Amino acid sequence: MAELVAQGPEPHQRWRRRLPLDEPVTLGRQSPPWDVPWDPYVSRAHARLLWDGRLLHVERLPETANPIFFQGEEVQQAALSPGQSFHIGDTQFLLVQERIEVVQDLPEPLHEQTFSVQFLRQLPFRNAAARLEALSRLPRAMQEARNEQDLAARLLAHLLSALGQADAVALVQVHRPQEPQAQVQVVQWDGRFSHLGTLRPSRRLILEALRSGQSVLHIWHAQPGSPAAFTVAENQDWAFCVPVPSGQEAPWAIYVSGRSQSPSSHLSTDAGQLREDVKFTEIVAALLGAIRHVQALQRRQATLAQFFPPAVLEVLQSRPAQEVLAPQKTRASVLFCDLRGFSRKAEQEAGDLLGLLQRVSRALGVMTRRILDQGGVIGDFHGDAAMGFWGWPLQRADQVGRACRAALAIACEFEQAAAAKDETLRDFRVGIGLATGEAVAGGIGTDDQLKVTVFGPVVNLASRLEGMTRLFHAAILMDETTAEAARQLPPEVARCRRVARVRPYGMEQPVWVNQLLRPEAEHPFLKNQHLAWYEEAVDHFTAGRWSEALELLHRVPPQDRVKDFLTQFILQRDRTPPPDWEGVISLDSKG
Repeated sequence: MAELVAQGPEPHQRWRRRLPLDEPVTLGRQSPPWDVPWDPYVSRAHARLLWDGRLLHVERLPETANPIFFQGEEVQQAALSPGQSFHIGDTQFLLVQERIEVVQDLPEPLHEQTFSVQFLRQLPFRNAAARLEALSRLPRAMQEARNEQDLAARLLAHLLSALGQADAVALVQVHRPQEPQAQVQVVQWDGRFSHLGTLRPSRRLILEALRSGQSVLHIWHAQPGSPAAFTVAENQDWAFCVPVPSGQEAPWAIYVSGRSQSPSSHLSTDAGQLREDVKFTEIVAALLGAIRHVQALQRRQATLAQFFPPAVLEVLQSRPAQEVLAPQKTRASVLFCDLRGFSRKAEQEAGDLLGLLQRVSRALGVMTRRILDQGGVIGDFHGDAAMGFWGWPLQRADQVGRACRAALAIACEFEQAAAAKDETLRDFRVGIGLATGEAVAGGIGTDDQLKVTVFGPVVNLASRLEGMTRLFHAAILMDETTAEAARQLPPEVARCRRVARVRPYGMEQPVWVNQLLRPEAEHPFLKNQHLAWYEEAVDHFTAGRWSEALELLHRVPPQDRVKDFLTQFILQRDRTPPPDWEGVISLDSKG
């Protein structure tokens, strides 16, 4: 593993970055993460770097104003071996390639001290202004980190500059720390230029700190003439380890080591300074733990936000997840949305399945976004279909209206995309089924796999209604319960009409099928009077007066495809209802 260490004129002006193998990177004042913001002599993009596994190739970019120096000479190109460095302006760049060796056993330390939180809180800083200045730089540096590795590198660089006695700092992670076979892994480390070497942290010290949950200091250096045990490089005779607060199974800790300034009296003079360094490091560790906790919450929030609206996320944050996710009876409104034309497009675009997948993902994104916008929960995906529901974990008086608004928004967006010849959503149409009724919602599944969804006959009914949209040539169909609420929506939001009374395939009870439509201003060819004629025709059709029904259906504009189903049904039976006619159309398929 090769890394580049940048060191500016000030101790805190530094970073350490891992070099990718055979992948070029750009070094410059504004070239994150390889940026050198403290040096005005470094151009925005100054050099191209390439590590080939043996040498680091450095090439000055043509637009730069200031030179690169290697081995005391100005160069356009250079090839560095580990241990060599180059300069730009006031910054030195050192190529390092160190081994990491966690030491299993060290001799008993001459001095060992465990620091409680209460003790460190009472310990005063002798140079509080300098400590405060060092701490003030940390939040911004850590906030600008692009990933966890970058966060670790930035933190260690600042910590090393603030701890004057330290020669090396490391961030370590321990897997299963309470078990005898606990594994210690060095996540990131940094050291001063003059002391970079093989990293040899003490496994015993790290485990002792994490198992006790407290900071621990070990000093190995004895009196002059006594044998010494080194922890990082030559003459490294002390180290301390500070746990990073977290509730994770593989916790982090900060490991700091150095050499005593006064070997014969470090237990008095140096130890006092070391205690202050431990306190400072514990403050940094607490800050790091808080940032990691916030990042974990943000990642969890981002994951949950793909399926839950903000209102549901608030409930999950304010109550235990087990309590919120426990299955419970509720009155749910369920929306099923399916893509039309997918099978045909899959066959036509078999040579570009990735492109087709991107288009389907975009289409599903339209569905899920509109469901979440109206406070719904994403319950499931079925290939090219999505299911959302309302009524869990929060019951809302307007939940049926929200479901209707989501359905209208989905249908409208696909219609607009088709009219604009949108390349991504072209040739796609949607069918949407809405139903409202009693259900069970929450975390449903087995011990091995659990998902948040809704269960019950209302789900099956919504799915059947979605399938019927093909038969009736309608974008949105709903049951009577949903339609009752839809009729309370303002006319400038939605309209609805009864379509027919049908017995869905495989079901015993007939249901009134209703259509949800956009306002008259958005569908000017289908006026409210046309809907009134259609509903009057449905009344005649249900009562067996098919001639009167047919006459009214002819008044409805031909652009209305919904009327075609009833018209054809009547004509195919010679305008005469069967002797056992009950006003119910029995369907022989799901859709």
